[in-house]
Amino acid sequence: MPDENATIPAGFARHYRESPLTDPWEPLYSKTTETAVILGVVTRPAHTNSRGLVHGGLISALADNAMGLSCGLRLRAGQRLLTTSLSVDFLGAAGLGQWLTVETEFVKPGSTLCIAQAFVKADGKICARANATFRVTAPQVAA
Repeated sequence: MPDENATIPAGFARHYRESPLTDPWEPLYSKTTETAVILGVVTRPAHTNSRGLVHGGLISALADNAMGLSCGLRLRAGQRLLTTSLSVDFLGAAGLGQWLTVETEFVKPGSTLCIAQAFVKADGKICARANATFRVTAPQVAA
């Protein structure tokens, strides 16, 4: 397995948002641009299925996360998003030791729904396309 620190592209840092779901997949990395949050990970055995390929569940979860965070860049302070629809088309395979990124390419924000599309890339080659719709909810009120 290659040295992870040597394979992280410039501009990426440890992902700022932790989740019990993604804990086993750490370390995750992210880069925020003006229009998107790009997620990245060096694929390891914990990311694979029994055939040694990156598991579709990992790809789906990271795509949901990246698209939701990218939509969130366009929300008013405090608004939240709930995934209402997620679809993933698997266009190729990703394997161990590859740099996997989830790059949101399109976001259409709205007052009640936000729609996004992302491409998942393994070493720069597209291996999946994801589409999601998120419900925009009111800010959480402090108790």
